[in-house]
Amino acid sequence: MQPTQLPNDLAARRIDRPVPLRERVYQSMQELIITGHLAPGQHLVESELAEMLGVSRQPVREALQLLNSEGWVDLRPGYGAFVHAPTQAEADELLAVRALLETESARLAALNTDAAGVARLRELCRKGEAAQEAGDVEGMVEANAALHRCVTELSGNRVLLDFATQVDRRVRWYYTPVARQRGKHSWEEHSRMVDAIERKDAEAAATIMREHTERTRRSYLEQHQDSVATEPPAQVRTRRRPGTTAKR
Repeated sequence: MQPTQLPNDLAARRIDRPVPLRERVYQSMQELIITGHLAPGQHLVESELAEMLGVSRQPVREALQLLNSEGWVDLRPGYGAFVHAPTQAEADELLAVRALLETESARLAALNTDAAGVARLRELCRKGEAAQEAGDVEGMVEANAALHRCVTELSGNRVLLDFATQVDRRVRWYYTPVARQRGKHSWEEHSRMVDAIERKDAEAAATIMREHTERTRRSYLEQHQDSVATEPPAQVRTRRRPGTTAKR
């Protein structure tokens, strides 16, 4: 059987499928959570989010359902939506997996990267150092994510890149609270790793990356423990039954 041949003028036409509004709202809200503009535990009010994003409440409601299914938001019946507060175990597990993926990425990058790849890494280091000196936390987080992604791209392993991409956004979420704390030390470690990649020292690049990601993991867990220790006891909210009045 001969394959169907479409006329050139028909084959060239493509249906433009714009991103559904709920997806755009989802992406915007996810970014607000990652950057800390919507803080862990914060109550998310549909009407307020709709007004802030310039949309109706329906796409916000749909976006909250998507965010809930992926662990970014908790939906509590009778109380509403709240930004998920990552547990220590969640962060520890994800950052441990990240360390494994990126250690191998650095090792392979040292074996496969050319001068152009090293130049890309150097430029990202410069951007991160400039953001650090300016006290720009969002700039540091963005440059950090871009540099780690670049290392994985330069590894030449597309499967590794797929896995790293899956954890990238959540890693950014966990890195944001410690970006200022890690600050200068983090970018010094990045620079030493790029040096190892440039001289094609795969073992050194892997070791530096493993130690680098482990320091970030420890910083996050230490800060998480400190915040839990200093957090005031949670106030339990109770729902009042219809027709009842508060006791005086």
